[in-house]
Amino acid sequence: MTDTPDTPRPPLPLTGERTVPGVPDEAYWFARHVVAYEHVAGLAEGARVLDAGCGEGYGLALLADAGATHVTGADHDTATAEHAASTYGRPGVEVVCCELLQLPLDDDAVDLTVSFQVVEHVHDVPGYLASLARVTRPGGTLALATPNRLTFTPGSDVPVNPFHVREFTAAELVAELEAAGLVDVEVLGVQHGMRIGLVEQVSGRPFTDRLTTQTPDQWPDAYRRLVHATTAADFVVTDQDLDASLDLLATCRVP
Repeated sequence: MTDTPDTPRPPLPLTGERTVPGVPDEAYWFARHVVAYEHVAGLAEGARVLDAGCGEGYGLALLADAGATHVTGADHDTATAEHAASTYGRPGVEVVCCELLQLPLDDDAVDLTVSFQVVEHVHDVPGYLASLARVTRPGGTLALATPNRLTFTPGSDVPVNPFHVREFTAAELVAELEAAGLVDVEVLGVQHGMRIGLVEQVSGRPFTDRLTTQTPDQWPDAYRRLVHATTAADFVVTDQDLDASLDLLATCRVP
């Protein structure tokens, strides 16, 4: 699935399950997803990398540009995998369509496995983690990103997003990774930086409130301009106050 057709495929539609680049009203969510890739970019240099649940595929290019020797994207949806391959496929970047619990890779095939905004969609989390660990060499790194249940679906164990099976707190995510036999588990949090934080301070409400309760045509002009201008630089990754984080970024090693 690495061949690139002469005519590029049209952009993937928004479904509520994934984010895509190039949509101004989606720029906040897209930038928030890019943060995870930028966080692990240094680990990709010189590495064989798997992006498990690559979605639209923008992360493949980010990882390749960070110096990965080879990047494999995997996604279970045929149309999504074909789009990722046709849009981002190039020498050293390939995409496979498969179930993540049945990855068509050899044992110890990669040095770094990333799986961002995926674990919350998975029914069999232990099987999923075992599959990712199997294809990652001993001593290799596994990196996950997922929404923080305490801020994404506050006050409930039932995810507000209908595509999510289970969301995690930082402590719950650590417990799952350690139960899978992974070691050196570290969890950091993605939080708003100064620009968005100031807006929240002045308005007295979370920035995402309007995003989740109003349609874009209902947003104030100043709010829309900020959404459209949001980049990964508008977020910080920190080990402070994890329970207040927007998303959780976990890294661990395969023993």
